[in-house]
Amino acid sequence: MAVSISVVLLLLVLAVVFMRSGGLRVSHALVCVLLGFLLASTSIAPTISNGLTATAHLVSGVRP
Repeated sequence: MAVSISVVLLLLVLAVVFMRSGGLRVSHALVCVLLGFLLASTSIAPTISNGLTATAHLVSGVRP
């Protein structure tokens, strides 16, 4: 589990650096995809899912 968390943190840092640099290339997108797959297998996945669901419900309730 410790190795998995280390990889997740490394990929998270790389994704933030890539996004801040302004250019998202294919290699950058691959890092982001790998980060998503690794986050899905961690214990924080249900929290992320619940947060995204709550945000979607909040946005869908807003009327223009």
